[in-house]
Parts: sequence; C-alpha cells; structure tokens
Amino acid sequence: MNKPKTDLSSWQASQNKSTARLRYWTIAWVLSLALAVFGPKLLWNFQTELTILGVALNLAVGFGMILAIKGYVQGLDEMQRKVFLDAGALSLGVGFVFGSSYELLEDIKLITFEPEISHLLILMCLTFVVGTIVGHRKFQ
Repeated sequence: MNKPKTDLSSWQASQNKSTARLRYWTIAWVLSLALAVFGPKLLWNFQTELTILGVALNLAVGFGMILAIKGYVQGLDEMQRKVFLDAGALSLGVGFVFGSSYELLEDIKLITFEPEISHLLILMCLTFVVGTIVGHRKFQ
C-alpha cells in the first residue's frame, strides 16, 4: 500500500525538478533576449560580431528552453497535458488570427504605427495563461 504514495512523491519530485528546469531556462532566455536587444546600443555600440554573438546566444538558449518545455510536457499527467494543449491551441489560434489582422491594419492604413512582434507575443502569453487557468478550473 505504500508503493503508490512513493510513486506519487517520486512523480511530484520529478515534476518539481522539471518545472524548476523550465523556469531557469525561461529566465535565461529572457535575459539573453534582453542582451540581444539592448546590448548593441548600450554595451557594444552596434559592433557586428558582438551583435551576431548576442543573437546566436539567444537562439541557443531558446533551443534549450524548447527542450525544457518538451521535457516538462512529457512529465505531465493526462489532464495536465490536455490543459496545456488546449491553452497552447488557443494561444496559437489567437496569435494567427490577431497577428494577421494586426499586420493588415497598417497595410490598409487604419493604424499609423508599425505593428510590433512584442505586442503579439504579449497577447499570446496572456492568452496561454488565461487558457491554462480556465482549463484548471474546468477540471477542479
């Protein structure tokens, strides 16, 4: 009878480790993105070699984050995977629909500024968070 509890605590420990790994990779990616964005102007005066290295570092760390996400999702149980997949699908759909319409607004002169990818990323992240919260509430 103790084995299921041991399995559960082992699964929980594995899940905590996977979550921490994903957190650290995400923080590293955000920091590497900030370096790639602000480094050329504030740190190395747009030196091409350093700028290329900054972008390459961001891509490499981003690849590590993608692998951490994959590992995280593989460690989820079926319900958690469903919530994650549903939130991801919602975020992807909102990104496609909003992103194409957002870009179109400038092309047809309904907005005077150039659409920024950061606006789309923020919308997709918020959509994913809301989708995750709604999904967890649905299964409580």
